[in-house]
Amino acid sequence: MVLRILFSPPADDPASEMRPVRWRPLRRLLIWTRWLALRFLALMLGLVMFYALVNPPTTWTIASEATAPRAWVNLEDISPAMRRSVVAAEDANFCLHWGFDVVEIRKVVASGSTRGASTLTQQTAKNVFLWQGRSWTRKVLETAFTPMIEAFWSKRRILEVYLNVAEFGPGIFGIKAAAREYFGTTPDKLTPVQAARLAAVLPSPKTRGVNRASNRSRAIADGAATIQRDGRADCFAAARAG
Repeated sequence: MVLRILFSPPADDPASEMRPVRWRPLRRLLIWTRWLALRFLALMLGLVMFYALVNPPTTWTIASEATAPRAWVNLEDISPAMRRSVVAAEDANFCLHWGFDVVEIRKVVASGSTRGASTLTQQTAKNVFLWQGRSWTRKVLETAFTPMIEAFWSKRRILEVYLNVAEFGPGIFGIKAAAREYFGTTPDKLTPVQAARLAAVLPSPKTRGVNRASNRSRAIADGAATIQRDGRADCFAAARAG
């Protein structure tokens, strides 16, 4: 009892009163930060679930840069050659991963390359929900959106949305506008050669051309045939597609 009295601070000690008060603003800040973060994540999740059922009407990039008329096309109305070509060009292991291609990421890290290893799911997250350009903020949000998309969208849905919002040339967004502007046709009638040329402009449509074959388009055509043979196109191939 004597020790307790000796070593306990006086009841009216200012330091004793200030210690708990000093931490209250920080605690409140942490509480509010957590509250905001949880609600922001809930909003992100809500948007992902909403667009699993409803086609995105536009995106930030389309609203600011589109010049050619565009319209939504269901995946069933896009030629199998076009589906395979864009996957072969951008994400050959699309059917095998859960949003992040760990094997490809390891290859990039090991090689010391500056090229990216973004999957179609990551690109869809960026194109639909975020903005273009490089920044840590955008990359963090893209990384958060990606597993949500994989959890609530099918692979077919991911590919359908990607093909409808991707840019295929300056101001040309979506596969319907691209097929019309470049080849005067519809997405369901795109040939393997046309599909490979369209896929070859990705992901740099402002600097790559569609009008003639290139080494990249020929490699994409070969890759599209390869993923059809080895089964890596099965997750988005229609039952009737050959």
